[in-house]
Parts: sequence; C-alpha cells; structure tokens
Amino acid sequence: MYLASVNDCGRPHFYIRESFEREGVYCHRDLFDLGATPGRLIVYPGGNSFYVDEEVEETIRSRGTETSQEELETIFWPFLDPEIRHKLEPFRRQERRLKEDRGAKSTPHPETIHLFDKRRIHFLKFGQMEQRSLEHLPASAIRMLQQKSRDEIEQGFIQMERVLRPREIKAYCYVIFNLQQYFTQRFAKQNPEFLEQDQVDLFFLEELCRLDGDRGFWSGFPPANRLHDHLVRYVLMFFDHDYGVRTLADEYLRDFMNRHRAYRPPESVVVGMEEAGRIFGKSREALKKMNRRELSRLYRRRAQELHPDKGGSHETFLKLTAAYHKLLRTKR
Repeated sequence: MYLASVNDCGRPHFYIRESFEREGVYCHRDLFDLGATPGRLIVYPGGNSFYVDEEVEETIRSRGTETSQEELETIFWPFLDPEIRHKLEPFRRQERRLKEDRGAKSTPHPETIHLFDKRRIHFLKFGQMEQRSLEHLPASAIRMLQQKSRDEIEQGFIQMERVLRPREIKAYCYVIFNLQQYFTQRFAKQNPEFLEQDQVDLFFLEELCRLDGDRGFWSGFPPANRLHDHLVRYVLMFFDHDYGVRTLADEYLRDFMNRHRAYRPPESVVVGMEEAGRIFGKSREALKKMNRRELSRLYRRRAQELHPDKGGSHETFLKLTAAYHKLLRTKR
C-alpha cells in the first residue's frame, strides 16, 4: 500500500492505493479515498500517542486487502501533528533501518529498471549532473523501484523530488531527460546554462514526447490521448525555473552533505521480551501468539493507560513503544 496524491482543481486530493500484479504487469487500484484532509482520520488518545481510525482498516479489508495499524501509520505520517511527529521520528528511523536491512536479503535486478528511473535516482541520491556511474547504483536504490506499479514509482519520486532546491530543478530536468546527448560542447554536461536555450527547450520537448509514447514505461496505465499527468509536472518544473548560479562554497557544502547522507542516530531504547511482557501485562507466550492486529489494539489500549499525561511514567511509555515496534518486527 502507498499514499497517492492527485491534483484536483489545483488542490491535492489523497488516496490509499496498492500495486498488484496482473498478467505479468504491475497495476494499481484505489483502496480508500482520503479526500483533501487525511488528518481528520487520525485519533489522538493523549500525549504523543495516535492511531488511525478503524474505519480505514475495515474498509481496506473489505476490499480484500489485509493491512495493519503499522502500515497505516506510515501512510498517515505526513499528516500527523508536527510536534508529535518530531518526537516520534527517532523511532521511525530505527524502523526504516531495520526494514532496509531485511530488504537487503533480496536480489536486485537492475536490468528491469528503466533508464529514466535510473537517471532520477542517481541525481536525487548523489546530486551529480555527471552520470558516468549510472550502471552502478546501490542495490537499495534498485530494490525501491521493483515489484511496484508505475503509479507507485511516480508517487515515490514526487516525494523524493521535494528535496530539490529551486535552483536545482531545471538542471535536474536537463539531466534526467539526457539533453546533453544533443550537444558536443565540453561544458554541456556541467553548465547547460551556457547553451542555446531555444535548442535545449526543443530537445526537452522531443524527449518528453518520446517518453510519453513509451508503452513499456507506462505499463499498467490505460492509453491516454494527452500528456500524462506525471509528465506535466516536469513541463512545469523545466519551464518555471532557471539554472541556479553555483559557487565553490555551494559545491563544497553539497559534497559534504552527500558524504554524510548515510548517518543514522543510535538506538536509544532497548527492551527485552521479559520486560515487554511486564509492560504489556501479558505473558511472553501470549505476546508471541498475537497477530499484528491484536498487538496494535493492545498497544493503543496500554498507551492510553501508561501515557505520562494520564499519570504514567515517561520512561515506561518509551519502553512500551520500543517493545511494540520490536514485537511488530517478529510478526508476518
């Protein structure tokens, strides 16, 4: 499942969608219409606790798809109260790291990744216009593009592209559409602002139309008689921005940031199974037998009882949350 955003008369409208395989092609379908304000479906029992209205889980299950509060919390994370999101972020970082470690066991297949996707991933991960190492993308970058529908991939890129600064956006479009292939000047790779811009514009539109007509790229989408919405955003990005002026200090700062992107904070709370049982008020065996849904419900109930705002201990509440995420990782 994933969060999808579409443009509805200039305003974002949100859906919960899922990718599924049909006759060897990954397609997508809507599971729940979140409307323009998904935050209305988040319940705050007190303090930093929250959960997603059970209506969402029940509706998705009625569509034949199993889900859990953990999955839904990930989807609703952008709409969470900012203060609570800030306080819970360290726990989510630990979760992401563990998920990445589990996913590292699967074998990536770079030959199945479209070249346009590779160029986007390379620029967004390394911030480089030079893409000679395009065929040596990290395995984690390749995995994130596999076994997903084209819509899910594009929704992911929409999120990733938000890190681009305004002065990087046009250069990003120049690189991902590989416009440098049309120019022989030595500066074409690093300084496209020195090129004849009318020519750059024409080549951009040519590559845009070529990608729009690539049925392999848009597999899973029905044929359209107009430019695809996911490409319209690149037209706006390209023509609404100018190339930024880069200084030596800018390049040094970017290099420093790129070299430190892998930093992760250390784990702060460690809870053993015996202690988890005491906090949840259940035996170790009972916790092991619970499924994800039962565990989530128990956590929500205990969170309301143990929250500091309800008279509980701050340390115990942190251990409860850490134990909950640790137990979730044992459930499949």
